[in-house]
Amino acid sequence: MAAEPPEQLGFVTLDQFLHKLPARLTVLHDAGNGADRLRWVEPSELEDPTPYLLDGEFLLTAGLPFLDEGGREERVDAYVRRLVSARVGALGFGLEPYFDAVPDTVLQACRRHNLTLVAVPRTVPFAAVGLEFSRLLESDSAKTFRHLADTNKQLMRAVLSARPEHELLAALVQRVPVWAVLLGSDGRVRARGASGATQGIPASADPALLKPLLARLLAGSGPRVEMDSFDAAGSSLVFGYPLRSTRDATLGALVLGTDTPLTPAQNSVVATVVGLLELLVRQRTSGALAPSQLATALLLHPDRIAAGPTRHINGLKDLLAQSVSSTRSGELRVVQGIRPDAAPGTSRTGEGPVRELLDWRRLFDTKLVEVTDYGFAAITRLKVDDALLADVERLGWRLVIGSGTELTGLATAYQDVTSLRGRARSDRRSIRADEVSWSVTGLLGQEAGAMLAARLLGPLLALETVRGDGLLGILRAWLGENGSWDATAKATGLHRNSVRRQIGMIADLLGMDLDGAQARAELWIALQYTRRPGPLGGPGEGPATGPVQPSQPR
Repeated sequence: MAAEPPEQLGFVTLDQFLHKLPARLTVLHDAGNGADRLRWVEPSELEDPTPYLLDGEFLLTAGLPFLDEGGREERVDAYVRRLVSARVGALGFGLEPYFDAVPDTVLQACRRHNLTLVAVPRTVPFAAVGLEFSRLLESDSAKTFRHLADTNKQLMRAVLSARPEHELLAALVQRVPVWAVLLGSDGRVRARGASGATQGIPASADPALLKPLLARLLAGSGPRVEMDSFDAAGSSLVFGYPLRSTRDATLGALVLGTDTPLTPAQNSVVATVVGLLELLVRQRTSGALAPSQLATALLLHPDRIAAGPTRHINGLKDLLAQSVSSTRSGELRVVQGIRPDAAPGTSRTGEGPVRELLDWRRLFDTKLVEVTDYGFAAITRLKVDDALLADVERLGWRLVIGSGTELTGLATAYQDVTSLRGRARSDRRSIRADEVSWSVTGLLGQEAGAMLAARLLGPLLALETVRGDGLLGILRAWLGENGSWDATAKATGLHRNSVRRQIGMIADLLGMDLDGAQARAELWIALQYTRRPGPLGGPGEGPATGPVQPSQPR
């Protein structure tokens, strides 16, 4: 069965009503308001019935107010003008018992003030006209309820789909002539859609233009609707609906645009969609069944993540995907957050760990977040782009963002991210694992490396410049040649006995046994973090912003 046009649902129009009336009724003047809603049919012989009328009524009269001949034309004109001011939908003029034709003064007044005029013959009682309207209204209500039931079924199917938010918006714009944009509390678009009636998403639906509306939604509280208007097709009326948490925090917003007011049935569809989106965003940020099932499976069968049967692994992947709003094959990332200037365990918001946990869930669009003594750890499907990173850093946090992986690689990804956390804290900047050089110097970081150099090489750095630089150059050359006296002598231009004597002096100054591999390795790493000159007055090898890579053993 073909769906009813959305604009016809939820009320009876004047055209629908006139079409259902007997053909013997004649429209003497059409005011062009056939698409307007008709509220009721009301007979009245009062000279001024308007105090008792609602807007959109079909008024019936047998002409009793027009029987007085004195000042008849003026009185008729005033009568019609009052009906138009009261927003009467149409005037039905009954023939007999007072008139056998509609008076010309009435016809001219209706034309002058543009009021639809219908002649009702004596063979059609007023009661029959009212009864036909009641039947039509009851039939239309039944169609509306059937349509709403079908719509609700479609919305329920959308909620259970793999992409519930996108499918909900698709169902909404199919049933209601609007464009729709779903926004997160960060202003980013999560889903969008447009019905054929709106001819696609207009430029006014751009998130940048919707920022003032979103700001009002985020600043308010309780259920509400914010309104706006843009000078663009399909955007004369713009409505914003907040998506609220159980604690009345705004987690996002649904924004709709249209050029025509929505009918009661259409508003009912919108209200249902808002409620379902609110449930989805609450589940995504506050809780769901998938994380608890995933945790139970991993706690009871931790070994199966590496060597379990394919069916079990796929089940875990599905639960993981639901927990991070992704797909089974979607790429995941481990993210750790720290606050370099905050003491361990300090809350991000000062409102307690629960609110902090919910905030991180919302920002990273995941249910898998752990609040830790150093800050937090999360598993997310997001790539954590520069915009999201900037938002987090403005709050005083620094992130370590892992490389993309899947279920079986999460443990390794977590270890990689953890190994970079100290560097992020010491360097006071965020780090992406994809951009890190995986060496000791690459992982150590500039600040920690400088501290190591100061501790191990302190006695040499404290010497007067010429002597200290010379000894540092000899040490760098000797370590670079793997302790070879001859190779070092050749590289520095010194006699091998001079090299041996200088290295012995360095060992005494540092208080270290340079025959041990660990001592040599630590000194080599420390040398990468000093900019003191090299041998023979040459430039040092240590960089200003990071370590150099050690030379390969010969």
